[in-house]
Amino acid sequence: MSNIKKMYSSILGDSFPMEMTISFDNQKLVYRKKTWNIKSADGTEEERGLRYGENPNQEAALYELVNGNLVLGECSYINPGNGLVSAITVDDMVQVGKHPGKINLTDVDNGLNIIKYLADKPAAAILKHNNPCGAAVGVNLADAYNKANRVDRIAAFGGAVVTTLPVDRETAKLMAENYLEVVCAPDFEEGTLDILAQRKNLRIIKMAGINKLADFEHHRFIDFKSLIDGGIIVQQSAINTIRTPEDLMPAETVRKGVEYRCERQPTQREIDDMLFGWAIEHGVTSNSVLYVKDGCTASIGTGEQDRVGVAEIAVHKAYIKYADMLCFDTYNIPYAQLALEIKQGKKDKSMLEEIDIKVMADKAGLSGSVMISDAFFPFRDGVDVGIKEGITAILQPGGSLRDFESIEACNEANPKVAMMYTGQRSFKH
Repeated sequence: MSNIKKMYSSILGDSFPMEMTISFDNQKLVYRKKTWNIKSADGTEEERGLRYGENPNQEAALYELVNGNLVLGECSYINPGNGLVSAITVDDMVQVGKHPGKINLTDVDNGLNIIKYLADKPAAAILKHNNPCGAAVGVNLADAYNKANRVDRIAAFGGAVVTTLPVDRETAKLMAENYLEVVCAPDFEEGTLDILAQRKNLRIIKMAGINKLADFEHHRFIDFKSLIDGGIIVQQSAINTIRTPEDLMPAETVRKGVEYRCERQPTQREIDDMLFGWAIEHGVTSNSVLYVKDGCTASIGTGEQDRVGVAEIAVHKAYIKYADMLCFDTYNIPYAQLALEIKQGKKDKSMLEEIDIKVMADKAGLSGSVMISDAFFPFRDGVDVGIKEGITAILQPGGSLRDFESIEACNEANPKVAMMYTGQRSFKH
């Protein structure tokens, strides 16, 4: 019988060239493949590129932009010399149990894409398969990481963490308590690497460029989507224009000559959460709904086919993750493990019942949160899902023919719910 585990520890070769050139008429962009001097188990060294692609049986390569610049219309794109993920060196990978594969690096890249809007705060984003499972700002980095991790301890297992500040000892101790694949930070304070090294396969990446991450808010890049027939769709990356309270629009519309507007205006705390949530939202797969509270995600519903469905999924996830968090806080074991031990007769079922009662009473921490939607609500049913859980405010693009329904839902709620529009769909990386 073959050892299935080996497919995850193997390193594929790749047939991709060392240099790649992309031409836009007479403008050329030149890329160089990134490789690292990797030590094998027998102590020998070899120059290798990515471990593998999306799956262990896919060859892959990482390329860094090294020459050329691109101007299309009135838009000038990012120039060489700004490498972050694509510029990682062996020295940057200060601990490598296994050198990175595609998902490791795209997780880090999307994490950077999120925290670039939080660069002036202690912030942490934890990602899994390119979607954030928890993100938060805090009074310090340990506070931010702890809040982000507690949102969804289950999904954070095996995730990638990206931070805005150097990792200190307190944060390192919290990180070492969980199994992580990658920790990426601008630096690591003295003693932190020894703490993190307790996790032997952890990939630790020091990325000094995070210190100038806010500059990337203004850089555009070319986004390629390859098609099954060999064709390519090319688009320019989007810019987040919802950065201040002044960028928010009042929720109002006219329907058959009747004016509709939200009667309650958001508080400063709700506005702060709207701006925070919109920054996180752009790192989530399209057609998504988030609940955020006090600078932390309460639950993240990733891209679904229908808007009410993703709002419901985010609520469902919140109850599962909140129960797990309470169980871990109370008994120092996951909720699923407690349920199993009760089934096996090792624990009393009243322990689980107490957790469940507390979860329902707290509405999984959703009460008082702000609902963030990357697209408009075509009907009020999605809004009603959040109102039922006690949300106090909503941020959405607006623009539906039936916006009046969502406004009515907010005004009919007890207490009334505030709602603001962005006037744009959430941008996606």
